[in-house]
Amino acid sequence: MKYEKTVLHVDDDPAILRLVAKALTKHGVQVISVSKPAEAISQLFHTGARVVLLDIDMPDKDGLTLLAEIKKHDAGIQVIMCTGMVSMGTVLQSISLGAEGCVFKPIQDFGRLTESVDRAFEKIDRWWISLHQWMENTTAAEKVGCN
Repeated sequence: MKYEKTVLHVDDDPAILRLVAKALTKHGVQVISVSKPAEAISQLFHTGARVVLLDIDMPDKDGLTLLAEIKKHDAGIQVIMCTGMVSMGTVLQSISLGAEGCVFKPIQDFGRLTESVDRAFEKIDRWWISLHQWMENTTAAEKVGCN
């Protein structure tokens, strides 16, 4: 699929926002950085981003709450948790709420992050391809049924 790859990154740490934006931009991904979780949903819908990197431990609204809100509105948005809270419980809760995966901070290998983002976009591509094939098959079946 040909579209601009845009990631919304939500983290209260400005240094992490800068580092991730630099790494993903080098990788050919547009990054919209948001430091206030309360602004994340409006930015998500304003930008049309289909992939979100989301910190868990943030003030005012934690990432797990924000993940649930994102998935409630649009379950097709791919969310990757990016957190320093390394525990099996946190990972399992993230996955049960619909996260695609988890990248742990401090990020020492940006290759893992870019691989996670690539996999999220590949999943979106597969979904669009399946949808287009279904539409083509449905249209073809309707034409055959009409003759």
